[in-house]
Amino acid sequence: MATDKRRPDARPLAVDLQQLRFAVTAADIGSFRQAADVLRLRQSQMSRSVRQLEHSIGIVVFERSSGGVKPTPGGREFLRTARIILEQVDTLVASAETTRRREAGRLAVGFCTSLSAGNLRETLLDFKVHFPHIELVTVERSRARLTTALQNGTLDILIVTGATPLLDSQTLPLWSERILVALPEDHPLTTRDPVLWTELRNQTVLLSQYDPGHELEDVLISKLPLPGNRPQIERHDVSRGIIKSLISMRLGISLVMESDIGATFAGLVYRELRDGIRPSYISFSAHWRGDNENPALHGFLKLLAERYPLPATGE
Repeated sequence: MATDKRRPDARPLAVDLQQLRFAVTAADIGSFRQAADVLRLRQSQMSRSVRQLEHSIGIVVFERSSGGVKPTPGGREFLRTARIILEQVDTLVASAETTRRREAGRLAVGFCTSLSAGNLRETLLDFKVHFPHIELVTVERSRARLTTALQNGTLDILIVTGATPLLDSQTLPLWSERILVALPEDHPLTTRDPVLWTELRNQTVLLSQYDPGHELEDVLISKLPLPGNRPQIERHDVSRGIIKSLISMRLGISLVMESDIGATFAGLVYRELRDGIRPSYISFSAHWRGDNENPALHGFLKLLAERYPLPATGE
């Protein structure tokens, strides 16, 4: 029976990563033959590589038998360290790949509104036309999670409602979207187009606690400042899609943005909300870190500045 004592003829030869992977795979499977099949090698190549490894490190890593292989006590300790080394190498390679992809061209855009229609969709399509070789990654999350991702560098830029800077980010005002009311198809207000804010008084308005639900509620309160004139507001910890399902179940109505109508939902009707003769709007802006040197980001910002130029001042 093999032991794990140091072999007197061991020499300080180099150990390569391939030998470590072969040994770890054999330990996981318990067989040189099956490990060789998994790695698409000849069994003789696998066995020879592990023998060379054992010779280099001066211990017997495996006990061999007709039933397969199992690590010796010393081999178990060696394999534990080998796994750590391989995991670190894999992490290093993945990190290098991420850097390579960023240098080759990659832009990560975060948002908390609908991509189905409107300015955000058109802007991203426009970007792909101008920069076809840049990988475009889109992420939809809550504002809090997007802000965290922007801080840690996971995202390059956020496009969200409102113009207030997020922490130390740079800000560029973009477009505005009309606020609409979403109604069940047989609701009495569907006969009104547009719908006035004051006509919401006796309604139940369902709002998501996720963006842009809070801003829509702020607008509603600003349009109907007297509590007695406001509708009943129900806040739900669900997505906008679930809110639409609740509307179709006739549990209430909701406020949405213009881009939401791009995602059709059976049984819903949308009407523009107005304050007198004027529509109501919510603004969007872009936010990014000033120390982000990603060339793809600068190309995107240039496109945004051309597409949404700032209004002239001093008029």
